[in-house]
Amino acid sequence: MDLNASLGFTVTERFLDYVKIDTQSDPNSNSTPSTEKQKDLGRVLVKELLDMGVNDAHLDEYGYVYATIPANTDKAGVPVICFCSHMDTAPDCSGTGVKPIVHSNYQGEDIILPDDKIQVLKMSEHPDLKNQIGNDIITASGTTLLGADNKAGVAEIMDACYQLVNHPEIKHGTIKILFTPDEEIGRGVDKADIAKIGAFACYTMDGESAGNMENETFSADGARLTINGVSSHPGFAKGKMESAIKIAGQIIAALPDDLSPEHTEEMQGFIHPVDFGGHVETATIDFIIRDFEDANLPKHADVIRKVADEVLKRFPNSTYTLETYEQYRNMKHVLAQNPQIVEYGMEAIRRAGLEAKLCSIRGGTDGSRLSFMGLPSPNIFAGEHAFHSKQEWVSVQDMQKAVETILHLCAVWEENSASQPPEGESRIIPFKKQKAD
Repeated sequence: MDLNASLGFTVTERFLDYVKIDTQSDPNSNSTPSTEKQKDLGRVLVKELLDMGVNDAHLDEYGYVYATIPANTDKAGVPVICFCSHMDTAPDCSGTGVKPIVHSNYQGEDIILPDDKIQVLKMSEHPDLKNQIGNDIITASGTTLLGADNKAGVAEIMDACYQLVNHPEIKHGTIKILFTPDEEIGRGVDKADIAKIGAFACYTMDGESAGNMENETFSADGARLTINGVSSHPGFAKGKMESAIKIAGQIIAALPDDLSPEHTEEMQGFIHPVDFGGHVETATIDFIIRDFEDANLPKHADVIRKVADEVLKRFPNSTYTLETYEQYRNMKHVLAQNPQIVEYGMEAIRRAGLEAKLCSIRGGTDGSRLSFMGLPSPNIFAGEHAFHSKQEWVSVQDMQKAVETILHLCAVWEENSASQPPEGESRIIPFKKQKAD
């Protein structure tokens, strides 16, 4: 099936429109969604889906967009699959007033962003640019992030919906669509209705380089260290005051470099202080703890305890407590029980003409938590790069390849499913690759 010959892609135009809508989430808000402006994009997506003929598309009170593309195959045993992307952009960098720029026919030159000429995309600093010669690169103008994380994924899923509606020759089972708010602040699926989705598997479109598929994330804990110092009037503090602020500073300074984000890579875990607050008597440090192995998380928490114990030897009247809590777990634990979900994704990437590469994420996605909520969800490339920064970029051609991958994935599930599953048996039959032309 040569999709590229028959598709009139709409992904670029959609993406350029979506990034202009400010959808930045707010970690300090207790509402869902954390910012009402995320619903502005949700309403646009619902209207576009309804205009395509996706008649059940709707935005719920929590800012989630749900939609269904009905099956068009005669097979009765094709599992329901879902595609998911998040609508919010990161709080790390402004998402207000994004001005996207298309740099056509990139030839390896430095890309200088016009509104802040200090912001320069260099191939030496963005290695994947070497794979983009002749492609069209989209950036912001230099004062904001672009929003490719994850509006590239949103635009790709929307274009795939458009193609499925307009190309009935692409046979598929029931396809569910989910767009989430607040992924960037760790709440992306807090209010997701798994029963409403009703899918066997899900694919998040939120990965980086074209051809990559991610079946493994960090496992994640959060931790709060509370330090109880000794307060005294500063004019009469000698021999009495034990400042919780100073104790906290010494603990942070004593954390081992080999367990910090700036000194780790690949499959190494880390401890990362992300927030601090307090006064002389009491101070708190919030940490995120990450590792690919669950068993290492309590070991990393013990490192914080050992550092705190050592520092507090110098402050005999002060104490501390450390509370840890689970954030998410490595989705590989779930995906390993359903290997065909990843196998079908890899086959779809190959059918799109790319080298399929299975990767691990030094982070998490909505799929991390969806997987443990009963919806196994590996992550497929969306083409986004340098996310959360003013140098964020994506290429038109990578987004088009992501659209193709989604469409091939729909077809792979249809082809590899039984016409009618026997009573009480799995609807999945053994994986088969497409024959070479």
